[in-house]
Amino acid sequence: MAKFVVAGKANCPYYAKAELLADYLQTNLPSFRVHKITQHPDKWEWLHDICETNGWKHSQSPIIWRELLDRGGKGQLLGGLNDFLEYSQKFYGITSMMLSDEMLAIAEENLQAHLEIVKEDEEIKSLINPMQIWITSASAPICYHLIPLLANGEVFGMTTEISIHLLDTEQFKEMLRGIVMEAEDMAFPLLRSISEHTKTDQAFIDADVIIVLDDVLLNLEVQSLENYIREVSEICQVYAPLIEKNAKSEVKVISSGKTFANLKATMLRMYGPSIKPENIIAISTSWESAAKAMLARKLNMNTAGVKDMIVWGNITGSNYIDLSHAKLYGYECAIRGPPNFQRPLLNMIYDSEWIHSELVSAQSTLSSRVSRCKGMLPAHAVATVLRYWYHGSPSEEIISVGILSEGQFCIPEEIIFSMPVRLQNGNWEAMTELEINETTQKVLWRLAHELVQEKLVALKEINEMHPYEAE
Repeated sequence: MAKFVVAGKANCPYYAKAELLADYLQTNLPSFRVHKITQHPDKWEWLHDICETNGWKHSQSPIIWRELLDRGGKGQLLGGLNDFLEYSQKFYGITSMMLSDEMLAIAEENLQAHLEIVKEDEEIKSLINPMQIWITSASAPICYHLIPLLANGEVFGMTTEISIHLLDTEQFKEMLRGIVMEAEDMAFPLLRSISEHTKTDQAFIDADVIIVLDDVLLNLEVQSLENYIREVSEICQVYAPLIEKNAKSEVKVISSGKTFANLKATMLRMYGPSIKPENIIAISTSWESAAKAMLARKLNMNTAGVKDMIVWGNITGSNYIDLSHAKLYGYECAIRGPPNFQRPLLNMIYDSEWIHSELVSAQSTLSSRVSRCKGMLPAHAVATVLRYWYHGSPSEEIISVGILSEGQFCIPEEIIFSMPVRLQNGNWEAMTELEINETTQKVLWRLAHELVQEKLVALKEINEMHPYEAE
């Protein structure tokens, strides 16, 4: 048995001639076998490495050697194309009469085929390499509910494996270990690994997605709002440089939790200027869902039928529930239609006094409902927005997300503000085509002013803590 290796540049016409001759010999000679190695022209330094390993001297494409299958050891160098032609003529009485034009045409085909194979291999490897997901403050109840939603394949796709990294302080190490063991016992097919981390300096390594759940327990009778803002700022001051240093360049960062969701996203943006601003968002879906449920109970209908409600402003602070674009699907009324038939919500609620007294003024009620939840609602909110971010939101549906303002809807720039967006192909776009009335615009200005003041307080605290850096 004779086994030959034919290696060369993908665009080399001499390699094309050698490989076709080798194919012909393998087809017509039962004891002849060939293995072909195609290298991209830019990676032909491979030749130096293979020659150094085997003690050969060869500098051109192609290189051909014989594998000594019968007695082992390193291969026996034959040489280049002319050496192979001479060997084939001498031992087998066969040679190649391929013309130069044919050699060049096949070389071009070889290069294109090689590039397609490389691209396909990279796509396959991207599926094999698990997506790296980091969750901070992972001892929070939301994390416990979030892990199954991330691992079941519905968020990132049924072919995408994931690795989850749980980050928290040393005091929660045993709790994290218990979560890890339970997740491993559930044997999710797409969960490649799950691990706990308590050393901050090792956080966010190769992260594709970072979910920031850190909260502060607000009690204004104990300390001032400024002190709580300082705590949030200090957390972000630690996280942001680590994200810049350790995470992937396209990392997506999600701010969630019960307090300061907008401010956390804003501070991460400030302390991490190299993080793409469009890749930092805050989740407002919990508020949206709670408000939809309140309306559904009033209308005695399924909550899933309430759509296109907008949450404006500060997600975990002062916000505005806008019903001017909201629609009802599947609502039982005098006019019926197919499943996609919808009615304007404001036309279906005849008790306008209820809207103003109960819903628009229900900030404290909704806040209480959201803050008392055990983790299921915010976990579902994070998973839903992540799924939309990677696979697109429903084309005709309005989704509220806290994004970096660029002046949309006359909102001041450089603050994270919840507004209506559509998500597609890993990006979001503010739905600036939506019309808002004068009353709503005044509310937005007030909410924006509050967020600007909150940001200024954070900057003031930063300047007082690090006066030399501020200068």
